[in-house]
Amino acid sequence: MSKIDVVRKAMQDALKAGEKPRKDALSLLLSALKAKWVDKHADLTEEEENAVVYKEIKEAQETLDTTPADRTAIIEEAKLRMQIWGEFAPERMDEDGVRKAVAETAKELGGGLTAKDKGRLMKALMPKLKGKADGRLVNQAVDELLR
Repeated sequence: MSKIDVVRKAMQDALKAGEKPRKDALSLLLSALKAKWVDKHADLTEEEENAVVYKEIKEAQETLDTTPADRTAIIEEAKLRMQIWGEFAPERMDEDGVRKAVAETAKELGGGLTAKDKGRLMKALMPKLKGKADGRLVNQAVDELLR
């Protein structure tokens, strides 16, 4: 069952239960998934579906970060959306898991990596961690290793 079907079912359940804020948030996520599906002209892979969910969560986080504190309605709505959309996103790796993956990949590439080797290390890492870890966290772990 695709994530589009899962989100559509959850949206219908929210509608039946009279949970308008949840239905609205799920409707936005469903629209984003369908837009990606239409753009691709084919079914989405699980990784692509997850990327859409993460993108929506990231945009809601940016809304939280840029909204003035006195705009409580917008802040609450963004928090609710992030919470609801988080139900459809797989768990991401924590800092320890990312550091372990960075160390293992560095070992595979050979020891003695310097700051000049960051691009090579990131190129080897990102296919392994794409969709599983936050890119900023990976970048931070690589910087720590190369110091």
